[in-house]
Amino acid sequence: MKYSILKVALVAALSLGVASACSQAENPSAQQQSEQKSAYLETIYAEYFTANLQLNPLQATFVGEHRFNDKLANSLSEEHRTRQRMLEEEYLSLVREIDPDDLAEQDRLSYEIFKRDRETTLEQLEHPTHLLPVDQFYNIAGRFAMLGSGQSAQPFNSVEDYQNWAARLRRIPTIFDQAISNMEQGIERDIVQPRILMEKALPQIDAHVVDDLEDSMFFAPLQEFPSDFSDEQKQELSAQYQQILTDEVLPAYQRLADFIRTTYLEHTRADSFGLGALPGGEEWYDFNVRWRTTTDLSANEIHQIGLDEVTRIHGEIEDIMQRVEFEGSLQEFFDFTQSDEQFIYASRDAMLEDYRTFAAQVDEVTPQLFHQDMFPQADYEIRKVEEFREQSASSGSYQAPPEDGSRAGIFYLNTYDLSARPTWAKGALVLHEAAPGHHYQIALQREMENLPRFRRFGGETAFIEGWGLYAESLGNELGVYNDYDQFGALVAELWRSIRLVVDTGIHAKGWSRDEVLDYMRSNAPVADARAISEAERFMALPGQALAYKIGQLEIRKLRTEAEQALGDSFNVRDFHREVLRNGSLPLSVLRQQIERWVADQQA
Repeated sequence: MKYSILKVALVAALSLGVASACSQAENPSAQQQSEQKSAYLETIYAEYFTANLQLNPLQATFVGEHRFNDKLANSLSEEHRTRQRMLEEEYLSLVREIDPDDLAEQDRLSYEIFKRDRETTLEQLEHPTHLLPVDQFYNIAGRFAMLGSGQSAQPFNSVEDYQNWAARLRRIPTIFDQAISNMEQGIERDIVQPRILMEKALPQIDAHVVDDLEDSMFFAPLQEFPSDFSDEQKQELSAQYQQILTDEVLPAYQRLADFIRTTYLEHTRADSFGLGALPGGEEWYDFNVRWRTTTDLSANEIHQIGLDEVTRIHGEIEDIMQRVEFEGSLQEFFDFTQSDEQFIYASRDAMLEDYRTFAAQVDEVTPQLFHQDMFPQADYEIRKVEEFREQSASSGSYQAPPEDGSRAGIFYLNTYDLSARPTWAKGALVLHEAAPGHHYQIALQREMENLPRFRRFGGETAFIEGWGLYAESLGNELGVYNDYDQFGALVAELWRSIRLVVDTGIHAKGWSRDEVLDYMRSNAPVADARAISEAERFMALPGQALAYKIGQLEIRKLRTEAEQALGDSFNVRDFHREVLRNGSLPLSVLRQQIERWVADQQA
C-alpha cells in the first residue's frame, strides 16, 4: 500500500466520521473520531510490519511468518539500505500527520513507540554499521549455519521447507561477497574492526569449511529427514543440497575466510578498540548510548553510575562474606569462589542438568510474585551453546518462540571451560534468561494479540535486558537463593555495573584491552576466559551492554517509589503485571505508565 492510497483512506475515513457525527448530533463524537484514527493507525502498523518482513525475510522466519522462507535479503547492500530508509521515511510521514492527543491509552502508546522506532532506525542508518559486517559475536557465517542445521528458526518439516532452504542457500554467496565488498570500503574509509575480534571470528568461519560434507552443520537435515519422505524425495534433496554446498556455499565460506586472513587482518586496528577511534565514531557511540538505554544520559554520566554501583555492590558482597564466615579480603573471597572445587562442575552434562533442575524449582514458586495471566503459554527449554561458537558466546542467551508455537523458547547455556562457569552463577542466569526473566517478558509479549505486531515482535534493549537483570534480584523473594546463589546474583549485577564502566571506557575514553581486563579482574571474580569474551563482546557491540543496568536501575527505582507511595496497599504481583502488560517500552514511557498506575491506585 503506497503513501497516496493510505492518505486518501485517512482523509475519507475522517471526513465520513465528521459527517456522520454531525448528522447525528450537534457536536461530533470525540470517541468516534478517536476510533477512526485508531483504525487507520492499525492499518499503517500492519502495512509497515508486512512490508518490513518482505524487505527482511529472515526476520519473518524468526517471528514465525513463513511466507518468505525461500527469500534471503542482501541486507548489507546499499540498495537494501536505501529501500529500508525509504520505507521508514514513508511510514514516519504518515504517522506524523496524525494528532495523537485524543487516542486511547494503548493506541497512544503504539503511536509513540512506532514513531520513535522509525526515527531511531533512520538515525541508525546514518552510521556505517554495514562496513563492519563480521565480528566474533554476531557472525553471519555462523548464523546461516545454525539456520541450516535444522536446530534454529528455519523449518525442515516438508519437501517445500527443504526447497525453501535450498533457495536461501543459493543466496549466501551473494551476501558473503557483499560483506567482502563492504569490508574493502571500510578499509578505504578507515572504518575497520579491532584485530582481536577478527582473529576470533576467523576460526568460526573456518569451522564450516569442511572436507567431508557430513561434517557440516548444513548436512544435518539430510541425516534426519521426516519419516513421511519417500526414498526418491530423500535422494533428490540430498543430491540438490550436496551440489549447492559443494559448488556454491562452501566456496563462499572459503572466500570470506581467505579475504579476512590475507587482506582484512592486516588493515584491522591493533592499538584501538572503541567506536570513538573511528571517523565519526564519537557521534556514532553517542547515538548507540541513546538508542540502547532509551535515555538522554551521556557516556560520562553512565561511567560514573557504573563506578558508584561497583562500590555499593562490593559492600553487599562483604556482608555475605560475613554470613558464610569467610576470613580474608574481598579479592581473596573472589579468588576462593573462582577456584574452590565445590564451585566447579564435574562435566558439561552435570552443569546442564543442574540448570534444568533449578529452573524446574523456580517454575514452581513464581506464582508468589506473578499473577497467572502473566505466565506465557509457550514453554521453554535449556540447550547447550553449539561448540563452533561457544568460545566467543556469552554465558547464556535466549531465543524466543515463534508466533505459530512450532517450538519452545530456548535458553542457550554456554558450557565451555567449566572452570569459568561456577555453580553459584546458576541462579541469576536462570532467572535472567528463562523465568521470570526473558522467557516471561518476551514470550508473553509475543502472545499479546491486542497489540500491533510491530510491538509484539519489537523491543527496547533497556527494557528487555533491564527486566532480565531485575528478575535476577527476585531469587530471595522466591526463596530459591542460598548465600552463594545470592553472591552469584550480586556478582551478575556487579558485572552489569562493570559494563557501564568498561563499555564507556572502551568507546568514549579510549581504554585499551588490557585496561579493561585489569579493571574486571580487580573488581569481580572472573576467570580469564570469561573476562576476555566479555571485553571483546563490548568491543563488538558498542553500547549494548549499557542497557542491562540502566534498565534494571529504572525498574527497581519505579518499584521503590510505588512501594513508598502505596504503603501496605502495594501488591508486587500487580506491579509486575503493570510493568509487563504493555510489552517492551522505552524507559521514559514506562515511567509515565507506572506513575499513572500509582496515581490510580491512590485515587
